[in-house]
Amino acid sequence: MSRPSALVVTGPGTNRDRDVVFALDLAGAEAATVDVAQLAGHPALLDEARIAVVAGGFSYGDALGAGRLLALDLTAAHGGHLGEALRAFVTSGRPVIGICNGFQVLTRAGLLPGALGHNDHGRFDCRWVTLAPVAGSRSIWLDDNADEIHCPIAHGEGRYVHPDPAALAANGQVAFHYSGANPNGSIDAIAGVSDESGLVLGLMPHPENHVIVRQHPRYRHDPDTARHLGLRVFEAAVRHVK
Repeated sequence: MSRPSALVVTGPGTNRDRDVVFALDLAGAEAATVDVAQLAGHPALLDEARIAVVAGGFSYGDALGAGRLLALDLTAAHGGHLGEALRAFVTSGRPVIGICNGFQVLTRAGLLPGALGHNDHGRFDCRWVTLAPVAGSRSIWLDDNADEIHCPIAHGEGRYVHPDPAALAANGQVAFHYSGANPNGSIDAIAGVSDESGLVLGLMPHPENHVIVRQHPRYRHDPDTARHLGLRVFEAAVRHVK
């Protein structure tokens, strides 16, 4: 079977797009990157993709708040045609993921519930964390593997907030919890959420930075490292579109 196409959306300041392309390639997709300005001028590029990713980084230097300007590009610029195209992408059954800054973008664009605020300790935080998949989540980006995922975070505004996290959980929209330390004070230790369809996922940690064993800082000492790869997030989406 041919490799499904994936589109990685970037903006000025994005810095994890190459990592996402590498992850998608390992997962079995054919990935290409496109700048949001180019995509705004040619929203039909989305028609050719089966998977869309809003990559992480510091779009526009996080001016006016993390992800705000890129979210405006995605939803309001150029007459809002790109926002309409992205919503049509999801309506047609194709999955979207926003990682770190991309998660902030998708919440600001109204494609995911809740919002991201400053870390509760008031500092930028860069460290490895542990993600626990939530049983019963409706997200298509999860598989049946109950093993935790190990991957890094790198953000100053990663505290997830929502007025009714219990309702999110009851609706199957919580995809990941932080296991152990909650690095940013997110409500109910929520690390990743989906929309009601399960097609759109947002998370602050970077699964694209643990797709091969040697990326883990303890891979030489921990024989179980391979059980905790973030690669399976991307593999789940590729299986879904196939």
